Amino acid sequence: MNFKSALASLVLSLALALPAFAAEPVDINSADAKTLAEGLNGVGMSKAEAIVEYRDEHGPFTSAEDLALVKGIGDKTVEKNLDNIVVGGSKAKSKATANRAPAKAKAEASAAE
Repeated sequence: MNFKSALASLVLSLALALPAFAAEPVDINSADAKTLAEGLNGVGMSKAEAIVEYRDEHGPFTSAEDLALVKGIGDKTVEKNLDNIVVGGSKAKSKATANRAPAKAKAEASAAE
């Protein structure tokens, strides 16, 4: 076996093994702060606690994109975690980025009333 074949085999093996290391999905409506911090990329304990606090104040999330309503959680954080987020037991569905801005503005407007 030459070097190129060995390298190709190694790369293929690693590529096939990566899904086994994927994080478990996190239900953002039932997970505690520790689970959120461990399961969501870019979310530490302070942001995880903010998610739990927001959920306690405003009720359950209806979509993964609702996480962007939490102070300190942006659209980029939500996007990079979409595959790991479940909402109420069903996999979260991604919406177009353009649909997020009106939802966020509507939530902010109703909070100001």
